Amino acid sequence: MSTPSVSPKPVKTNRIGLQILDYRGGKTTLCAGCGHNAISERITEAFYEMGIQPERVMKMSGIGCSSKSPAYFMSRSFSFNTVHGRMPSVATGALLANKTMRSIGVSGDGDTASIGMGQFIHLLRRNVPMIYIIEDNGVYGLTKGQFSATADIGSKLKTGVINDLPAIDTCALAIQIGATFVGRSFSGDKKQLSAMLKAAVAHQGTVMLDVISPCVTFNDHEGSTKSYKYMQEHEEAIGEVGFVPHFEDIAVEYDPNTTVDVRLHDGSHLRLRKLHEGYDPTDKVQATKMLMESHAKGEVLTGVFYVDTQKPDFASLLNMVDEPLATLSQERVRPRREVLAEIMEAHS
Repeated sequence: MSTPSVSPKPVKTNRIGLQILDYRGGKTTLCAGCGHNAISERITEAFYEMGIQPERVMKMSGIGCSSKSPAYFMSRSFSFNTVHGRMPSVATGALLANKTMRSIGVSGDGDTASIGMGQFIHLLRRNVPMIYIIEDNGVYGLTKGQFSATADIGSKLKTGVINDLPAIDTCALAIQIGATFVGRSFSGDKKQLSAMLKAAVAHQGTVMLDVISPCVTFNDHEGSTKSYKYMQEHEEAIGEVGFVPHFEDIAVEYDPNTTVDVRLHDGSHLRLRKLHEGYDPTDKVQATKMLMESHAKGEVLTGVFYVDTQKPDFASLLNMVDEPLATLSQERVRPRREVLAEIMEAHS
């Protein structure tokens, strides 16, 4: 008696025919339970579900535990580890040299808010078209857990040392300086972080996401304000984040009185259901005030705080050509001899 053949289970692919395996990276070497690994998983899912070709993505990072993360997602993409704190300038140069590429930068609170602060600010004010993720654990996890510049006043190290310096709120800073998509999430909030990352892929401009990512080795104890327990007890979402990509049916019912609908650059829709009274994600002043008030109450606000789809990105402001600069002929990048002669004559 012959055994009936069993048809192989169809392989699930995204809209460009790739499997989720095509978006995965190497095996993580971070500590078990590290929040950074959960963020890498959400990034993998977001780019897969949005149907982004991995080879069209540049992954940038600096130095630290967080900056190892790009090795753990989209191994087929281009990747560059920069010097400590210098990722913003390298990413800016790379994107201007080839505006056909997408860029995602992964940094840490130490890499961004301390040694890299000067470059970080200029990336924000220029509205460089990239996703900038801060994996925020409040400590230097790679050098034994000292406080970073995002550690809250009164938080305590495992050694018992109390932090007496005010924290830098990278979200409030990003809104004030010029980023056009600013939000905060928690590595343990899969649904919220996933929706925010997919919306980030659809946005054209600087997306700055501060993701609280507990360090299980040095900052997950009683007294930490960036531990899993503290976030679970103090996180307050300003709204429920929903995302509808441009290639899917957007005829979804929603209450216009309680939901803000933002149409992103590629035609996708970011839908935010209001949980805070008066919340308007397009109001820069209100968003900054809301963040300051939450600090005074000891709350950790999460969600999309600010979105601006009208401000031109840096490449557009500079009128960069569509082709990669390395592919341009000398005739297009070098002034003609008579033009140079005119310039010399004018300054002689």
